[in-house]
Amino acid sequence: MKVIIVGGVAGGRRVRRACAGWIALGDLYAKSPSAKTMGEKAIGIIVFPGIVKGGFIVGGQYGEGALIKDGKTVAYYNTVAASYGLQAGLQKFGYALFFMTDSALKWIDKSDGWEIGVGPSIVVVDVGAAASMTSTTAQSDIYAFFFDQKGLMAGLGLQGTKITRLEK
Repeated sequence: MKVIIVGGVAGGRRVRRACAGWIALGDLYAKSPSAKTMGEKAIGIIVFPGIVKGGFIVGGQYGEGALIKDGKTVAYYNTVAASYGLQAGLQKFGYALFFMTDSALKWIDKSDGWEIGVGPSIVVVDVGAAASMTSTTAQSDIYAFFFDQKGLMAGLGLQGTKITRLEK
């Protein structure tokens, strides 16, 4: 593996995001052969390795990730969500978005931040469905795989989550 050191605080932050994304993607591939198959067919993959979600009645989540395209980290994004309702707890988790079409990948930057549920179709893949999924049966624009869930908080979802490109 070739490591490039980028100077400055912002450069160090980019390197940490990129490395964390690659490590998380490798771990996901080791645990889910379907994710690996999707990764081989995907136009691009955004990996959010360390999202923190917490709340008591009012909740929120935040994480940063990297877009991997053609074997390179090419951009950085954040994911933000807020919620209100019956909820309590704190958890950390990650997810990877596998973009299967060029139009889906272009949508994120065209839309000046993308709210999941608006725009390209997305399918959240659970472990049971992933076992029988192949690149032939997969016909959606985007597939989401959750991983490394730790902590206690009811439910994982993407509805209402906004993904925005980071400048640095």
